[in-house]
Amino acid sequence: MHLFLALTLFGGSLNVAVAANVSYAIDALKKEFAKEHPDVKVRITLGGSGKLTAQIKHGAPYDVFMSANMNYPKALFADNLTTHEPVIYAKGGIACLSVKPRDFSKGIKTVLDDKIYKIAIANPKTAPYGKATMQALKNADILQDIQKKFVYGESIAQTLSFTMLAADVGFIASSSLYSPKLAHYKKGVHWVEVNSELYTPIEQGIVILKHAAQSSDALAFYEFILSKKAQKIFLDFGYTLP
Repeated sequence: MHLFLALTLFGGSLNVAVAANVSYAIDALKKEFAKEHPDVKVRITLGGSGKLTAQIKHGAPYDVFMSANMNYPKALFADNLTTHEPVIYAKGGIACLSVKPRDFSKGIKTVLDDKIYKIAIANPKTAPYGKATMQALKNADILQDIQKKFVYGESIAQTLSFTMLAADVGFIASSSLYSPKLAHYKKGVHWVEVNSELYTPIEQGIVILKHAAQSSDALAFYEFILSKKAQKIFLDFGYTLP
């Protein structure tokens, strides 16, 4: 009797660890998933992929992990903490954003402007978007000129907050520009996309964790994220497809 009650209480819930850059699209994804699985309660934990990976290695009871790159889920697979190798669900891009209008005709080199004193960037040690940004700045041959101006965010979401509130410009996930809160910012006036040739493509990976090896809900969510319906949502939020 007690066992039945426990199974009933916890059945139909799903814990998903989600990279911060997906925070702008996750509500739309949840709503679409709920149309087919109305009885499954999806709980989302947002954070930097490195931090979420550390939590998983320390036993955090997540069922599915949507990482900002492939390296972290690959490491979990190597540690036998996932049911399978990671699969790419979307590819992310980087943009440079300024709340105040600027001349972005120079692209990424706009940040060399003497009137730019603080530049927000995600921590490259824990956030894949931060690592990709550093790579882009290095390849553009401007990293050393501006590195002392960096203000580091723990995740790409926190980096966006710094960009909006405390920095002159910031390197953010392109996907955030498609959220309603940022829709009024104009390309070439408030932001510019970072040339994708300057950094290794941000291939974002998804895995089911061993914690949920027998969970039909976890499998359903995993399959949904790889479905055409979810892919359309990712495209709507500025991602490209695998």
